[in-house]
Amino acid sequence: MSQMHPYEEPYRYKFPVVSIKDMVKAQRILFDRLGIHRVHAVVGGSMGGMQALQFAVHFPLFAERVIAMAATHATQPWAIAFNKVAQEAILKDPAFENGYYDPETIRNDGLPGMAIGRMAGHISFLSHHSMARKFGREYKRTDGLYELFGKFQVESYLEYNGYNFTKWFDPLSYLYITKAINIYDLSRGFDSLEEAMLRIRSRLYLISFESDMLFIPDEMKVMADVMVHNKMAPTEYVEIPSDYGHDAFLVELEKFERYVKEALEN
Repeated sequence: MSQMHPYEEPYRYKFPVVSIKDMVKAQRILFDRLGIHRVHAVVGGSMGGMQALQFAVHFPLFAERVIAMAATHATQPWAIAFNKVAQEAILKDPAFENGYYDPETIRNDGLPGMAIGRMAGHISFLSHHSMARKFGREYKRTDGLYELFGKFQVESYLEYNGYNFTKWFDPLSYLYITKAINIYDLSRGFDSLEEAMLRIRSRLYLISFESDMLFIPDEMKVMADVMVHNKMAPTEYVEIPSDYGHDAFLVELEKFERYVKEALEN
């Protein structure tokens, strides 16, 4: 294999940390290059919701309305803790090779540490009720109950999703994305969340989900309270009854599609 020129070497750890705000600024540059200087709406869920809120604060005249779902104004310790498990599992895996792994090897073999971290993260996306409903206490049919490594269906599900995930998602990308989520804070650069949100001119729609453990409804409601208390841009907040957890915004569309449709058409 021919040796790479120094300028062609992968960045690995040398790539700078990217924030949610950086992502939004890059998107805005792209819009400008495409000749798009104002849009009807910016819509996002989870990390996409964080980006939608950054658009509202840092580019207040860009979108007529902003719809953020299952997000937060700042990532809290509960979510950071789950991301820490994933980060440590990746970093301590010998196959990670301190970031100097061969991507082709990862595509073929996966990365066990990343799979473990992904399992932890996946648990935070669900809820007690949704997992009980989906798996119950069903045992894997081919395993014996008293086999030491026999598995419940929920264990097989986590293994399947965790190990498959590592074959198509780059571990360094995962580290950079979780870092961006961890340091996200809508009030950074301002004296308070209130000062940051004073910049918003878009009509703001905030949608949370009752059983979301990753970004609990209170984290969304506090933004609505700030907007309404200060009589800022028109704001609507709704908490969707759901026992599915954080992933409700991906799988229970019928519970909130009416709100999104009304927000877009209002």
